[in-house]
Amino acid sequence: MQNVSGDSLIKRAKRYSAAKYLLAIADTAFLIFLLVMFLRSGLSAALAAYLGLTVKKYLVFPLYFLIILSGYYILSFPVNFYRSYLLERRFSLSKQKLGNWFSDQVKAGALSYLIGLILIAAFYYILRSYGGYWWMAISLFWIFFSLILAKLTPTLIIPLFFKYKKLCDEGLKKRIMDLAGKMRINILDVFEIDFSTKTLKANAAFTGFGKNKRVILGDTLKDKYSAEEIEVILAHEFAHYKLKHILKLILANAMVMLAVFYLIYKTSGFVLGLFGLSSLTQLAAMPVIMLYFILAGIFTQPCQNYISRLFERSADKTALKVTGSIDAFISTMDKLAAQNLADRNPHPLIKFFFFDHPAIDERIELAKKYRGG
Repeated sequence: MQNVSGDSLIKRAKRYSAAKYLLAIADTAFLIFLLVMFLRSGLSAALAAYLGLTVKKYLVFPLYFLIILSGYYILSFPVNFYRSYLLERRFSLSKQKLGNWFSDQVKAGALSYLIGLILIAAFYYILRSYGGYWWMAISLFWIFFSLILAKLTPTLIIPLFFKYKKLCDEGLKKRIMDLAGKMRINILDVFEIDFSTKTLKANAAFTGFGKNKRVILGDTLKDKYSAEEIEVILAHEFAHYKLKHILKLILANAMVMLAVFYLIYKTSGFVLGLFGLSSLTQLAAMPVIMLYFILAGIFTQPCQNYISRLFERSADKTALKVTGSIDAFISTMDKLAAQNLADRNPHPLIKFFFFDHPAIDERIELAKKYRGG
């Protein structure tokens, strides 16, 4: 019976993963289609011109961006609703109520709009002010802004979506603080969030910068895993910090951003001509910038995933060395695979395009080598 149950779980995980991948591909393809049609049809230019004639100058850009963002959300709503709400409930991964889901959508949409508004406004300002070096200046600004967001995430953004409190389990907290001390990491405190109100999946994070560094445990993990299993998870997270993986990823993303903006600088004249536009400074050209980043993401994601998998493997090795908890690591991987419906052994192409972590079975095999098989 146990094997049958295990086989059934593996099949469910495969079906869930396949649905997620197909929906992600469909969503990306649909977005590209919408942006191309919006540009080719002349709707982008018409909307920019209409707003320029009917509203005050300082409202033109914010309203244009709001309209295209809202339009995309409305047109993609069926896929979004199925992927983020119905699919999770279908596979018993969420008990989130519909009203709570809508509330999160509104908050996420408002946050995306605000962040996008700042980034794109900065893009147009720098484009008009820095001549031929605009691509470098805007890259530096976007990188700097992403660091600010990372610093604000634990204190301002996460509390928008989850209830946040200090961990009450003093024994577990001491164990985590001792582990941090052992790995020479200073953390502000250990917190837990009410993950279970939105998902039944398990997660934990080590987030923040400087004195703001903190551990965050989802209650779905804290309540279902042993102290030893939680310790090995956090040893993995601390290892990323010790091995400077976060800094390396920031630098890698910065290089990608510089490359994309330089590509825009060198090729935008030709691309704009395909849509009847003459300059990047035109508001109607905003979807062209979006297309560049979407297509760049498609081509660079496999490389970024590969680097991330290398870092994750290094963090696993460090966690195993620091804790020596081979059995706890293996049991944690098994639990996470079952609880999150993870594809334990994906097809190589799926792994290439979608996996930023080694597959669960690979991580277990790595741990077994430390035990001698």
